Parts: sequence; C-alpha cells; structure tokens
Amino acid sequence: MPVTSQLLRALPRSKVLASSLLPCQQHQSQFGPVAHLPASRKSAHMWQRRQPSRSYQTSSVLHSYILTPPQVNSILKANEYSFKVPEFDGKNVSSVMGFESNQLPANAPIEDRRSAATCLQTRGMLLGVFDGHAGCACAQALSERLFYYIAVSLLPHNTLCELEAAVEAGRALSPILQWHKHPNDYFSREAQRLYFNSLRTYWQELIDLTSTDPSYTREALLNAFKRLDNDISLEAQVGDPNAFLHYWVLRVAFSGATACVAHIDGPDLFIANAGDARAVLGVQEEDGSFSAHTFSNDHNAQNESEVARIRSEHPPSERKTVIRQERLLGLLMPFRAFGDVKFKWSIELQKRVLESGPDQLHENEHTKFIPPNYHTPPYLTAEPEITYHKLRPQDRFLVIGSDGLWETLHRQEVIRIVGEYLTGVHQHQPLKVGGYRVTLGQMQGLLEERKARASSAFEDQNAATHLMRHAVGNNEFGTVDHERLSKMLSLPEELARMYRDDITIIITQFNPHVIGAQRQEGQS
Repeated sequence: MPVTSQLLRALPRSKVLASSLLPCQQHQSQFGPVAHLPASRKSAHMWQRRQPSRSYQTSSVLHSYILTPPQVNSILKANEYSFKVPEFDGKNVSSVMGFESNQLPANAPIEDRRSAATCLQTRGMLLGVFDGHAGCACAQALSERLFYYIAVSLLPHNTLCELEAAVEAGRALSPILQWHKHPNDYFSREAQRLYFNSLRTYWQELIDLTSTDPSYTREALLNAFKRLDNDISLEAQVGDPNAFLHYWVLRVAFSGATACVAHIDGPDLFIANAGDARAVLGVQEEDGSFSAHTFSNDHNAQNESEVARIRSEHPPSERKTVIRQERLLGLLMPFRAFGDVKFKWSIELQKRVLESGPDQLHENEHTKFIPPNYHTPPYLTAEPEITYHKLRPQDRFLVIGSDGLWETLHRQEVIRIVGEYLTGVHQHQPLKVGGYRVTLGQMQGLLEERKARASSAFEDQNAATHLMRHAVGNNEFGTVDHERLSKMLSLPEELARMYRDDITIIITQFNPHVIGAQRQEGQS
C-alpha cells in the first residue's frame, strides 16, 4: 500500500487525532538512508471522534481464522521475559523476588516500550512502561534514557565527581545500571553518543549545583523526568550535523509517550507517573483473597483534578477550548507526556525548527499543522505525579501496565487473576452472567470452563502472559474463550488497532519475609 494511503487511513482507536508527524520506523542497526515506513496505527483523521465502545465483539466484519492453541501460545509468548533476583548464601535478601513482563502489539510496529534495571551504584530496582503515540520514537528514547537520568539523580556527589573525572581522563566508566532486557528490547546505537553527552551535561550541572548528596528519591524522580523531557526538546531545536540523528531527534520530539516508573528499594516503593499507564498493588487479605490498591492516577479527562489543573494554567478565555471532546485542545488524550512538542513549543519555534529540518519532514503533509486554539503554550507537561508506599508483608505483587491492559480488564479483576496465578488458589466467586439469559446447558458449560481454567492455570510459565491471555480472550462471563482469543490474535494489521491497543505488562513479585524483617529493622 502506498505510504500516502497509509498516512490518511482513519482509525477509530486513536490516542492522538492528528496524524503522526513522523511515522515510526523499525530500528536500523547500520547507518543508512531513512526509509518511509507506515504511519502509526494511532494516527487518524483530524476531527474524528474516538468510538467509546471497547468491547471485543466478534462479528462477520472480522474475517479471521481460528488459530490452534500452540499457535496462540506462540504469539502470546513471543515477547515474554522473566528475571529472578539472585540469592546470596542460599537466601534472597532483596524485597523483590523477581519480575515477569510481556508485550502484545496492536500497532505495527508496537508503540509501547518497557524497561527494567538494577541500580548498581545506589540501591534499588527500576521498572517502567512507556506508551508511545504518534509513533514509537519517543517511547523508544524513554526506554533507553530515563533510567539513566533517574540513576544519576540518585548518585552521591562524590560518585558524580568520580564519573566526571573518569570521562576527563578517558578511563572506562563503572556501570550505573544492570539492564534486564528481552532480545527485542533494543538500543538505538546511532544515538548513544548524543544521549551520553546530554546525560553528562546533566551530571555536570548536578555537581555544580550542590555538594551534598540527594536527600529524597521523590526529588530525584521529579528532576529526572523533567530534565529528560527538556533535553528531548533542546536536542530537536539544536539538531545534529548527522542527517540520520537530526531526523531522529525530531521524530522523538514530535511524537510522544507516557511513562509509569517504579523505584523499589527495600520496603520503599515510589511510583512516578505521567500519563495514563497505571501501577496497581496486589494485597493479600487475611482470607487469602486479593484486593487492588492503585498507586497512580490517570492524567486524562476522567481525572477532575487534572482538568482543573490545566484550566487554571490558561486564561479564562480558553476554558472551553483547552479541553474539547475529552482531549487536550481536542486532540490529545493524555494530559501529561514526554515529547509532543506541538503542544509545548511556540508556533514560531515550531515553524523555525521544521523549516530547517531534513527533507523527510517536508514530505509529510502534517508537519506544518498547528493545534487549533493554540494561544498560550505550553499545554502539556512531563512532570510526574509521585506516590510513596512503605511495603508490608501482605503486599505481594505490583502490576504496571499500559492503558491497553486497563481498558480491557478492571483493576480488581487484574489483581485477582494474577493473585490466583501466583498462589494457585482460586477464589470462586458466585458465577455472574450479568443481564444475559442463559440456558441450563450454557450454565453447565460455564461451570466446566471454570473447572478447566482452575486445572490449567499453570499452562503459562509467565504471570504477565497469563494476564495477557485473559485481557485479550475473556468473554462476557469472565472466562478465556479460545475462539475469541484466536480471532483477536489473527486480526489483520488494519483491524487490530480498531479493537484493542498495544498491551505491555510488568508484574513484580515481592518477598514478604524480607519486607517484614526490613520493616522491623527500620522500627528498631
């Protein structure tokens, strides 16, 4: 299909109504000319409203075929990853036992990214989900860069000085992070020098600004989010002599991404969230059941405090236009995000940067587009909302997921599914059929499905895969329907994005014994 046709293709499940300024392309391991590739699946016609329906109804419009169970498993498990924290002297001394993650694309290529790393020169573990829109470039950059900014923000002053001295002397640097990556979670090697230079400038400023150690993880997270977003903006304004890098930094800046990051250090859990990804804690109650405790707020039109915040930052004359059709300026669903400079830069700056940009920008008809009623930028921020929680022994696991997960399953259902998977204990609630009229035969079938589900819970070796199976395959009765799952996984590219979003999940399991001991040490 011609590129132009793909750019203009209207999709009802768009997070950004404006078509992608810079279509996402697959990673190129070697330098070469930038190819024109299909537009983001989240692109859509400018004034098209998002359809409110999120149901997975299968009908004659879905011209798909039935996949076999092995084929379904192959698709679901293609991006799964697991990491177990190493033991020392036969004991796990970390509050984190390990984590499991997975991704399922709806866009082609997927616009979500994930990251997980252990901080080597401080303490703790970082885990994050990044949901891109208008292309994957910004989410890709966050997955590579944000944890370094957080780690540097947490470093003691003397360690920062040692880093700078090593660079000045040309010595090898001690690693800051140990990454835990699936083979598909790549790094864009061409941009590493640019990224390093920006990071170095940041730690040089930290050295000059203070001679004391950082006192608060909260402050470090806040500074890292805001500084990286500022660097993304600055890099796009300055450009680069290298044509590929010049085009890349513009793609990163003009696309966007939300971020939800957890920093876990002993019993201390911090969640930094900007956008509509979500972090939910699974708590095991005394009766063995699991309850959901949400530790992030969605930054969108359903959040009244966010709506009030945005309206308060702009003149009363813009009250009716700053949020329209539940979107920022009628276009963008998340109210906090990285990148998205079209909602941050002045009109003059946008025109100047685009006019001096590479030829590929001028071949995209949407590069000159300015959002309507654009009077008092910036309208968008990457400043995170930060939540702190002191872990307890009953806090068993944390689920971080992109909005593609939470739009298909309620948070309590997510926690129940994961809790039952991890413990092998199924809390059989009264069978609910909603307002559906069912025959005795159908009821018997539902009960048999429940029994089969309980006996086959450990078919998946990864908790995130198990949850994803439910997110995509659950029917109206809350059970996995293989036919429905098969049809959803076999939808062609042009239909998949109409029925669901990219789904990214990270499930972190906690060690209750270690957490209990750490809490006692802290109280003594």
